[in-house]
Amino acid sequence: MKGVVRTRVGYSGGTKVNPEYYSLGDHSETIEIDYDPGVISYKELLQVFWMSHDPTRQAWSRQYMAAVFYHNEEQKRLAEVSRDSVQERLHRNIVTRIIPAAQFYLAEGYHQKYRLRNQPDLMEEFTRTYPDERDFINSTAAARINGFLYGYGSAEEVDSEIDRLGLPPEMARKLHEYVNGR
Repeated sequence: MKGVVRTRVGYSGGTKVNPEYYSLGDHSETIEIDYDPGVISYKELLQVFWMSHDPTRQAWSRQYMAAVFYHNEEQKRLAEVSRDSVQERLHRNIVTRIIPAAQFYLAEGYHQKYRLRNQPDLMEEFTRTYPDERDFINSTAAARINGFLYGYGSAEEVDSEIDRLGLPPEMARKLHEYVNGR
């Protein structure tokens, strides 16, 4: 998605210190999104969020609870307005929660950039480029490509970003083929 700089998955919303996947306590699985507000607005991110899940379905556990974690009053207001708009459109009760952001704990490495990790031909190059796992997790290129692999963005957007992502030609070709083939 144009304007998204970095994504990282993790855990938030609970009280346990240093949660892990098999020991979450009362945290929920979350995604942290760093974005360029000059390219995409918080309001636009919320639109994608509401379209990406069923906000009327109650999660069967806190781990999978759908929530918007807001960082300030303006984000809270925008989240509530967008929730109300979705509820009006669907004519159903929205159970997705809107709650204050809390400590974000980074999930284990194998959870990061999941779709990209399952493309061995693309991951081979990323492993060479980012031998340190933390650099891979924080990479804008990895975040953008993972998003493209999940279907966020068109082949035209891939073409327009290839040079900025710094991909070698063969890797760029493979990514383009994948996006065109879905």
